Amino acid sequence: MAPNEGRQYMGMIRLLQHFGWTWVGLLAVDDSSGEHFLQALEPLLSQNGICSAFAQRIPKQGRLLNIDEFNVVASNIFLPLMDRNTRVCVIYGETLTIMWLSTVATLADPGHKGNTTVGKVWIMTAQIDFTLMGLLISWDFQLFQGTISFTIHSNQHLGFLRYLQNIHSHWTHRNGFVQDFWEQAFDCSFSNPSMPEKNNRICTGQQRLENLPESVFEMHITGHSYSIYNAVYAVAHALHAMDSLRSKHTAIVLGKRLDYQHLQPWQLHSFLQGISFNNAAGEIVSFNDKREMVAGFDITNMVTFPNTSFLRIKVGRVDPNAKEGKELIMNEDIMQWHGSFNQVAPVSVCSDSCPPGYQKTKREGEKFCCFDCAHCPEGKISYKKDVDDCSKCLEDQYPSKGRDRCLSKDITFMSYEEPLGISLASVAVSFSLLTALVLGIFIKHKDTPLVKANNRDLTYVLLVSLLLCFLSSLLFLGRPNKVTCLLRQSAFGIIFSVAVSCVLAKTITVVVAFMATKPGSTMRKWVGKKMTNSIVLSCSLIQAGICGVWLATSPPFPDLDKQPLTAEIIALCNEGSVIMFYLVLGYMGVLAFISFSVAFFARKLPDTFNEAKFIAFSMLMVCCVWSSFVPTYLSTNGKNMVAVEIFSILASSAALLGCIFSPKCFIILLRPELNNREKLIMRKTSRI
Repeated sequence: MAPNEGRQYMGMIRLLQHFGWTWVGLLAVDDSSGEHFLQALEPLLSQNGICSAFAQRIPKQGRLLNIDEFNVVASNIFLPLMDRNTRVCVIYGETLTIMWLSTVATLADPGHKGNTTVGKVWIMTAQIDFTLMGLLISWDFQLFQGTISFTIHSNQHLGFLRYLQNIHSHWTHRNGFVQDFWEQAFDCSFSNPSMPEKNNRICTGQQRLENLPESVFEMHITGHSYSIYNAVYAVAHALHAMDSLRSKHTAIVLGKRLDYQHLQPWQLHSFLQGISFNNAAGEIVSFNDKREMVAGFDITNMVTFPNTSFLRIKVGRVDPNAKEGKELIMNEDIMQWHGSFNQVAPVSVCSDSCPPGYQKTKREGEKFCCFDCAHCPEGKISYKKDVDDCSKCLEDQYPSKGRDRCLSKDITFMSYEEPLGISLASVAVSFSLLTALVLGIFIKHKDTPLVKANNRDLTYVLLVSLLLCFLSSLLFLGRPNKVTCLLRQSAFGIIFSVAVSCVLAKTITVVVAFMATKPGSTMRKWVGKKMTNSIVLSCSLIQAGICGVWLATSPPFPDLDKQPLTAEIIALCNEGSVIMFYLVLGYMGVLAFISFSVAFFARKLPDTFNEAKFIAFSMLMVCCVWSSFVPTYLSTNGKNMVAVEIFSILASSAALLGCIFSPKCFIILLRPELNNREKLIMRKTSRI
């Protein structure tokens, strides 16, 4: 009829978890039952993150100890109780066990009267009955103020209360037990002529049980009485069920039913197994498949008073029918704690909790409840207390400064609104307008000798391609999308290849023109637009073919760079095939190097219209820009990579524009007298 003891152990675990007590002491009576208690409870503690600070045995009562034995046992028990970290102690034993423990504490330091253990929360099992201790009127219970006790579940029964109220001293002549209890409880004696009176107080018969302190006698039904009450009714229901079954299958002999004088207890087992009824307290009484009563435990809180009395208040319950983890029901508002805790739930831990942003680090040679706190590693966070290991944030989040939470990353890119973006866009537009102005000047002065030199149409193509190069840099600004990612690398690669091809064609034109002036030279047939157009088209088509393969096989696409240690998500273009990207750059580099080599060897040719020296210098600058681009590009990340590429585009295009066309514009605009055939021929003659 008593509930399964395993539920009491689990109730203790839930109670400790409820208040966050992870460092508890264990005291058990030194016998087989105490050994079973420790063996059952300690593994449960470890499995639920709770450690036992100590596990001491209390001598079983009934054996006298000499002074030396008592001192040894008392010191082994009392010294651990002085530990201020161990504020909670679980006690398993009997009523005499508690009396012995109180005696040890009092004898160890009588001046403190129970406060020598620096305040404890005692958790006691249902086997301990404080009411029996209440018969010792002079006993001091202050040590156990705030004790939490597990008791067998009970429910109020009005009939039981009326029954107790009707008990009086006249029952004593019919029940010797009542007489002994009456004399002890009311400190009186019944007149007996055959025995001398021990005191002057006579039991008058006017005493009532409800006038006794609750520490001496509880008027409400206890767990044990409630179990007995249910047991009686369970047997009655089983007998009724048996009688009903026999009345159907057994004939009535001589008008009487079969009696039950020879009924064996085991014959009721099958009937008890299947019964289920509501008792007078309104609760269902039934047995589970293990033939155990489906019942839990009540949790009471002990409140002591200066007059050595105490009161037990029900503050919770262990519900056997609740879901796992929800078995404990507590009402903390009415709980009383030991006076040293100032009515605040105490803390009983080996180590202080690690706050969010920290993780636990184990102390060597100590239990897992004893640990140090270490700050979370870079890139990780902990948003709860006492975590074993910090965790990483999601890809779109980053750790806060205190590493106690994850913050959402901002998506960033090289935009037109930020200062660097505004500056690069302004430079690109300015150079575009300047290139358009130069183109306009050359178109306006298209019939002048300086413009006609080195293929006028080729000059227009070069200026248009440079104009488009400056404008193509704007594709790298703003948030990347599918169109801009597809266009920006391939468009610039093709346009800049056209520009470099034009420069190469111009240089080769200078060389061929010089060689054609020699008598009997066969190079005259190569002089003309046919050769230059072939160079520009062939070189440009190769780059266009490379870009076409790139876009067909592994094209660039919009992507997000979620770097774990930064507070930003970089919106960028994933180049798709890195090999194709560097192949495009490499091809431009080869064209630029060839142009520079040809222009370098042709820079001193004796020709009035020779611009090879300007081309050589411009291509030297282009080679320097793009040779430094690769290591700089690889060493940066995020939107800085975009800035590096835009700068390289603008710098290389500006080098071609400035070095090739600024001298010509100077002559056309500021020295127009030099821009005629006669002057140029005179200069050529003077040189010769």
